[in-house]
This record gives sequence, structure tokens and C-alpha cells, in this order.
Amino acid sequence: MASALQFFPTIGSTNDVAIATAREGVAVVAEQQTAGRGRRGHVWFSPPGSGLYASIVLTPARARIDPARATTLLTIAVGVGVSEGIEAATGLRTDLKWPNDVFVHGRKLAGILAEACAAAGAVQHVVAGYGINVGVSAYPPEVRDRATSLESELGRAVDRYVVLAETLASIAARYDDLLDGRFDAILDAWRARAPLAQGATVRWTDSSGAHQGVTAGIDEQGALLVKVGDRIERIVAGELTWA
Repeated sequence: MASALQFFPTIGSTNDVAIATAREGVAVVAEQQTAGRGRRGHVWFSPPGSGLYASIVLTPARARIDPARATTLLTIAVGVGVSEGIEAATGLRTDLKWPNDVFVHGRKLAGILAEACAAAGAVQHVVAGYGINVGVSAYPPEVRDRATSLESELGRAVDRYVVLAETLASIAARYDDLLDGRFDAILDAWRARAPLAQGATVRWTDSSGAHQGVTAGIDEQGALLVKVGDRIERIVAGELTWA
């Protein structure tokens, strides 16, 4: 999948450079980000030498079967690839939390941000960026009770470039599944790594007010299903609070 790898000692955001490149298969990797970001404008703390910060240009719209569904499932597929790559590189089993976070023992280890590159009103490419906390200093002290790192969990040093190689390889394999229409394989792999997708209490707020329900899995489009009373709500975006 990766046709070229661009490495930067310091960069604003790997996603921004990948979006500007907009060429399928290009992977942008940085030692440090000065303007790293997560979903909904959140900052992704990106100090030098402590984390893995990478973005890849993908084109799910060229999938041979149901390109619209392939595009919708891209973040799910990349999440599976990141989780599988971490396990291949380190032996550490991780959990996935909808829609885009990687957790270990209830603490956040990695995050994924997918952003579309549009031209003439149509999505041409999607940039999938991911950040993995490798060392303890990869996250600020004020989030220490909510975050973790590979080295904290394993109790040993971790080679970030081995993690990079394995995550890129795993993402490439899941991207091939996406392009070939093997959607069930992606969904099944995600469900197997997402214990909170069933039976967890979640809260959210939308234009109609505050809501609470219990997770009931994800559907074939990757939307989170939440049982609220006697009905099922379908969540496709937004901020959730997990109890």
C-alpha cells in the first residue's frame, strides 16, 4: 500500500502534509508534531521521540464492491489495522472503542483521525492519521490517569520503527479487505476487539437534548447501536461519554 514514505523531524501535522500530497499510498511520519490534532478539534500531544505519529493517503472510493460502504468503514478498518499492528510488534493485546480509539486496561493508547480530501465537491482521497503513545512522556501529566503508553504497559523499551512497520503492514492488509469488499472480515475483527460495544452505558447530547443508553454493537455500516428504552438509536458521529 505505501508507495512512498515521507519523514519529518518536526512538522505541524502529518495529516495536513498528507492532505496536501493527496497521492494514494503516501505515508507521512514525524518525530514531532507541533499542531497534532484528534477528532472534533482536540489537541494530540506529540513530543519528540516519545510517540508514533503517521498519516496515510487512501482511496476507498475505488473499492471494487460498494465504494460508499468502503468509505464509511475506513476508520473501522484502520482501527483494526492499528490494533493488530501493535500486537504484532509488541505482543500487547489492545481494545477498540468506537469510533476511533485504542485502549489498554481502560486507558487510551492511540487515536485515529480520518479526514477527506475533496476536489470539485467530491471526495478524492481520505487521509487516515494515527498517533500511538510509545513512551510515558508521549502524553501530558494532566491526562496520566486516562492515558497509557506501550512502554508503561510492557515495562520495557519499544522500538517505534518496528511499531511503524507493523502498523503500516496491518493497515495495508485491512485496506485490501476494504477494496475487495471483505467487509464482514473487518467488522468481525473490530467486534472481537471491542468489548465496550456491547452492554456499556453511554451518554451523549444532540440538538434534542441529553440522552443515555446501553451499547448494542455496531451495524453493517459501522454505526454504533445504542438501546434507549425500547428503541435502538444509531449513532454515526459526535462525542460520547462512556460510563
